[in-house]
Amino acid sequence: MAPSLVLLGLCLLVVPVLKPGVAQADISTGESGSSVQLRTLQPFNLTLKGALAAALNNNPDVLVYKERIREAQGQVQTQLGAMLPNISADIRQTRRTQFLGTIGLSPVRTDPFSIFDTRISATQNLFSLSLIQRWRASRESLRVAEQESEAKRFDTMAGVALVYMEGLKAMAMVNMHEANQRVMYELLDTVRQRQRGGVATGLDIVRLEAQLAAERQQGSSARYDLEHAKLSLINLLALPTEISLVLTDEWLTDVRGVPTPQGAVEEALSRWPEIQAQDTRVKASELAYASITGERVPSLVAQGDYGLVGNRWNNTLDTYNMALILQIPIFDGAQREGRIAQARSQWRQESLRMRSVLNQVKMEVQDALASLAAAQEQVNIAQVGLQMATKELDLARERYTVLSSTSHFELTNGLSSVARARENLVTALFQLNAARVNLARSTGSLHALN
Repeated sequence: MAPSLVLLGLCLLVVPVLKPGVAQADISTGESGSSVQLRTLQPFNLTLKGALAAALNNNPDVLVYKERIREAQGQVQTQLGAMLPNISADIRQTRRTQFLGTIGLSPVRTDPFSIFDTRISATQNLFSLSLIQRWRASRESLRVAEQESEAKRFDTMAGVALVYMEGLKAMAMVNMHEANQRVMYELLDTVRQRQRGGVATGLDIVRLEAQLAAERQQGSSARYDLEHAKLSLINLLALPTEISLVLTDEWLTDVRGVPTPQGAVEEALSRWPEIQAQDTRVKASELAYASITGERVPSLVAQGDYGLVGNRWNNTLDTYNMALILQIPIFDGAQREGRIAQARSQWRQESLRMRSVLNQVKMEVQDALASLAAAQEQVNIAQVGLQMATKELDLARERYTVLSSTSHFELTNGLSSVARARENLVTALFQLNAARVNLARSTGSLHALN
């Protein structure tokens, strides 16, 4: 079989065929990042890079994590406000009587009189180790929220990329079954011609038609798989359900520039958002532990108020009160010690989880590299297998056409070999490109995926 024919077969498998008149459309997000406006209702061409970008702007789970960042920012502001001055004002006009006598048979009280009181009060924590550590812990919690959001972005992008690859696989399977059916129709015409010449039998035609029916059934299943992959992409990208997607990217048949295991692990350790998030969790839990132990340290608080007091607002005297309070914790029923033990345990748990995350990262990188190498080898073998199977089918067809004594089984066996070889190639190409996505996810380089 000529190499050009084999290349043509590969193109039929992995290159999506776009119909004329397919229009482009734009995905635009508003402030919420969830609105999608389409320039036209015609099919929407979606590349892998465009799908990854749309996932970051439209996916609801990604948007939820963005809101968690805003929530953490509010917590930081709350903890900072606890260390800043607390100022309040109060204006009061009262009418009262005052009790003067002893409780008995003849109680005595004053006549009703008025009191006007306006006052401004201020409180300032001059030193509180616990409040300082709580503020620092809230800042680390904010960093955790930001890094968890980045990790969610990576997970979503990886999920979208894998679903995109599933769609390309389904497209390739549809093209493969259509190609098989075309060959079967050609062979069916040949067998019918031989039957008219008295060489072939009706059983040969029935067998071939049974194979054709099986191919049509598998093609129908592949078309559903394609629609399912498109619907999954629509769901992940929060697109309108009535949109018609067209996946325009192609599979790579050879992945170059694969990093060494040591280089890939080093890259992953420096980029993986889960590692950065877990490291920040350890720091946040350590600061939370320090904030509780800081409650043992005395704190210094300044309080004061200034106001006007009198019978009426225009008949008043100024008054003030200033205090410097040293608060010394002595005993609270061992509640503080219980919270310290709890915070210490949480700190140790996060430290242990850090070890688990590091081991998980290294394992995923090594597994992705091994999967990529195995898939590349399978693609090379499948390409050779397709060449041999195509050659086998051509030789069987030639013998069946020229030699009247040739068995029909040689033809059907060659046809089965080609169908199996094409499916093996599609599966190997999918595994290769899925391994490429997994390697990019494990090394934190999904943004460079195209």
